[in-house]
Amino acid sequence: MNDIITLIANLALALSFVVGLIFGIAQVKAAARDRKERLTLETLRTFRTHEFAEIMQRINTMEIPSTFEEWRKLPDKDQVMFIHFTQEMETLGILVAKHYINIGLVDITLGSYVTTIWNKLKPSVTDMRVKIPDPYLNEYFQWLAERIDERMRNNPRKPFHEL
Repeated sequence: MNDIITLIANLALALSFVVGLIFGIAQVKAAARDRKERLTLETLRTFRTHEFAEIMQRINTMEIPSTFEEWRKLPDKDQVMFIHFTQEMETLGILVAKHYINIGLVDITLGSYVTTIWNKLKPSVTDMRVKIPDPYLNEYFQWLAERIDERMRNNPRKPFHEL
């Protein structure tokens, strides 16, 4: 009789452990999903600001210097804007590289803009990497642009309004 009670108690303990483990795994997955959703929403908010739109427009229309020395001759306001923009893109690249946000989000919000602007800024950034020296300067921005470019070449998506 004691053996049966012991067996039932051990089974109950094992069952409660398994249920607790499953519940814990579900909670961890839910927390990760919630974190990813919050980061996604915050990233989308960043792209929707007036300041970001002004910076995008300015980067699109300005003559980007090809060397560090030419860049240093820009007005301070343009240098700050350039730094701010590249930091935003670097942060975006980090978030994608670390899988905090999905590259698909970048594709549908900025798409080819990332690669176009990287290609425009690449000569000056490459020169700065050598002359500052900082071989890591905008490395995640570059990585993101290269991934977006690969994605668009290898798996171009159909525009949503055409689905």
